[in-house]
Amino acid sequence: MIQPEFVQKESTEEGPQPNESHKERVDRELGELLQGLRVAVTGVQVLFAFLLTLPFASGFHKVDSLGRWLFFIALLSAALASVCFITPAAQHRLLFRSGLKERMLHRANELGVAGAIGLAIAMTTSVALVAETVINAWPAALFGGAIALSSVWLWILQPIVDLYRSKDVKP
Repeated sequence: MIQPEFVQKESTEEGPQPNESHKERVDRELGELLQGLRVAVTGVQVLFAFLLTLPFASGFHKVDSLGRWLFFIALLSAALASVCFITPAAQHRLLFRSGLKERMLHRANELGVAGAIGLAIAMTTSVALVAETVINAWPAALFGGAIALSSVWLWILQPIVDLYRSKDVKP
């Protein structure tokens, strides 16, 4: 079976680079992971800041019970995502030169996945809140569902499918 060129390149880039020691690989992978988390942190913090100010806006008292639940779920999910995305940087500072960098790398990867799930929930419920407030309940479900499906597919399922398919690829 002929595989696309990008699949073969991708599988070799994630392994050790030529003449790269185990320590150098862990250092490189941790740097790459922290750089990726910086992108996610910015997005979740902007959303979180917006959500924190929302109850103090003049029209918030008009939000109905469903809207308040959507708001609360979005706020908690954004907070959880922030904690998950910031934890690797905080732990990196606390565990500096402790010899636990590889453990920290694996933990940071797991926290990145948990943070992505929290961010997807926060984005979904934020979009649903705005749609429910501006339009009404059924479009809120439609638009929120579109965000949920998009983030679940692009952030979780598509990479899992790629992992499954890559097991059949021979280098």
